[in-house]
Amino acid sequence: MVYCIGHNVISPLGEGSQANLEAVRAGRSGLRMYDHRFANVEPFCASLFDEPQAFVPLCIRSVEMAVSGQPALVSSKDTVFILSTTKGDNLDLWTPATAIAEHFGNPNPPVVVSNACTSGVCAQITAKRLLEAGKYKYAVVVGCDIQSRFIVSGFQSFKALSPEPCRPFSPERQGLNLGEAAATIIYTAEPKSRGWRLVAGSIHNDANHLSAPSRTGEGAFQCLTDVMVGASPADIGLLGVHGTATLYNDAMEQTAIERAGLQQVPVSALKPFFGHTMGAAGVLETILCMLQAERSFVKMLSGFGGVNAAIRMQCE
Repeated sequence: MVYCIGHNVISPLGEGSQANLEAVRAGRSGLRMYDHRFANVEPFCASLFDEPQAFVPLCIRSVEMAVSGQPALVSSKDTVFILSTTKGDNLDLWTPATAIAEHFGNPNPPVVVSNACTSGVCAQITAKRLLEAGKYKYAVVVGCDIQSRFIVSGFQSFKALSPEPCRPFSPERQGLNLGEAAATIIYTAEPKSRGWRLVAGSIHNDANHLSAPSRTGEGAFQCLTDVMVGASPADIGLLGVHGTATLYNDAMEQTAIERAGLQQVPVSALKPFFGHTMGAAGVLETILCMLQAERSFVKMLSGFGGVNAAIRMQCE
């Protein structure tokens, strides 16, 4: 059994999970146009912090807010730090992960999960596996990415960015928007009487294409099939989707959802509020889905984390 015992989200919409939930409930989006944020980059629509953030201090602040009231946890030899990121600190992944763990006096080598858009969910599945194997009692999963000229121009070269706020699953969708955030979720293998439990996780590589999703949604379908073992579609109260608003990814997700028999489940697509936060996305969206589900008295949810990774959470 792996339980969530703390979480935090820091984004352009606010500091703290609750502040971000209230922004979403109020319909407030962080997306806007940027003309001169990066040199020699065409104007783009994104959700960015007003002031440029340093990667490591942003992660540390998120972890500190998530562990409020239990500071000894992060320095314990029974705790592992797992960093979820796509590009890290200027393409450096290991150095920032080590700096974060060392800041808290943690004696264990950190784990880095960098698997493109699936990083945040893959990091949570990694935490679940380490905890259930008895390697640690606690896992601090922190996801973060800060946008740069390199990232924005790369997505522009793919013709993947929308010139306006993204519209997941809309027939008129034009692509994704990028975003910045840090999000932390803390898991434990110690028994809890109530709260959210990470029940199942699945990762599949469908070997379809380097950057294009399977038209049949095969990898995502296999992930959903795996995490739905022991549950029925009627048990799922909320489905957190990746929802990039790109033409083929949304179509793939819709196909996978229908194949899994989940088309009647309410869907949460959060990128119109936060943009695509890359390494933070799977962590941030898990937290916001849990909070949304609590407000709706939903006891179980399932979520994608990129193309071919999924988890199932249950509230007890």
